[in-house]
Amino acid sequence: MQKYNISRSNYFYAIGLSYKKADAEIRGHFSLDEDAKRALLNQAKENDIESLVVTSTCNRTEIYGFAQHPFQLIQLLCDNTRGTIEEFQKVAYIYKNKDAIAHMFRVGSGLDSQILGDFEIISQLKSSAKASKKNGLLNPFTERLVNAVIQASKRIKTETNISSGATSVSFASVQYIFNTIDNISDKNILLFGTGKIGRNTCENLVKHTKNEHITLINRTKDKAEKIAGKFNLVVKDYANLQEEISKSDILIVATGAQHPTIDKHIIQTKKPLLILDLSIPKNVDSNVEELNNISLVHLDHLSKITDKTLEDRKKHIPLAEAIIEDVKSEFGDWLETRKFAPTIKALKHKLTDFALAELDIQRKKNTDFNEAQATLISNNIIQKITNHFAHHLKDDNISTDESLELIKKVFQLEEETPTNV
Repeated sequence: MQKYNISRSNYFYAIGLSYKKADAEIRGHFSLDEDAKRALLNQAKENDIESLVVTSTCNRTEIYGFAQHPFQLIQLLCDNTRGTIEEFQKVAYIYKNKDAIAHMFRVGSGLDSQILGDFEIISQLKSSAKASKKNGLLNPFTERLVNAVIQASKRIKTETNISSGATSVSFASVQYIFNTIDNISDKNILLFGTGKIGRNTCENLVKHTKNEHITLINRTKDKAEKIAGKFNLVVKDYANLQEEISKSDILIVATGAQHPTIDKHIIQTKKPLLILDLSIPKNVDSNVEELNNISLVHLDHLSKITDKTLEDRKKHIPLAEAIIEDVKSEFGDWLETRKFAPTIKALKHKLTDFALAELDIQRKKNTDFNEAQATLISNNIIQKITNHFAHHLKDDNISTDESLELIKKVFQLEEETPTNV
């Protein structure tokens, strides 16, 4: 990789795991809640990591950052989750430099999502970058890269139809219920957990089922009441969970707990019960399947539901990829300017030294020397000269490395040695 003046570390990495190779259980081992993210950022600072962004969703957990070796980032992830290095090695991916940049673009643009065109990740990428910046862990390169990915995401949303149609995990949940349960409007539905997927599922349930028997339960009751008020639903106390499960025909679990909150012992009903577990880590213990009346469906199964909407979306992949290449090219142009920025800066300093020395000579020679005017003229000339050199170095038809070496040699420039990206 060519040398750029962007970081004291040698390489930019993307390390992580996703739905492609890691099942829900393994993804759960590496899931990071807000407390774990904060702890990871603090540890990164203690370990002298310069710039780092961490994301964790139901489908993937990733770290983007600068390091001498990817193990530094892998260790951060394992130290702050239940995952082990051995587990990580079996299912993980590691991208370096340009490949890491390309990976972030695909993830943030919805092309690497479990459901094509799902842009949920971009909002987390934004908030993760904001958290890193707040903690002093976002250098200009990473900030510029995240902003470029956000730009590509926005363009793909507005210039293509890759996210058209109602296709998401929450909508797939409702689709599954429709395809599995008869007379859905007459069934008792219990939604346990009011995280983002839970809220979206609730909204889809209300919109598409016309069901008036939907009950919400959340450990923090006031959160459930806010959502219930929006949709005019019933809220019950967490203490009533077992009782409400017994009344239900459908149980949707969408909590953010790190361990199962539902197991076979809490289920006392003998009538058929469909359970949809939309949580990562899994929040429904697999032992519920020991009960003959229980049908358990997990997030990963729902994410595989494909229909005409997804097939239509695939047609827009080439245009989305073209947009990514366009924005990525702009980012690459900026990166190239970072390559010769130290030389231009050193050249400007050298020319300024020449000017100051000449001004001092002319000041002594001329009694009516106009200091202000001479300084203005010399500064303008220096700016014009450096601009010409910068424009020359941006020319695709010349060898930037050879030109840089020639400029350094002619003007005897000294600059800090830039590092790799």
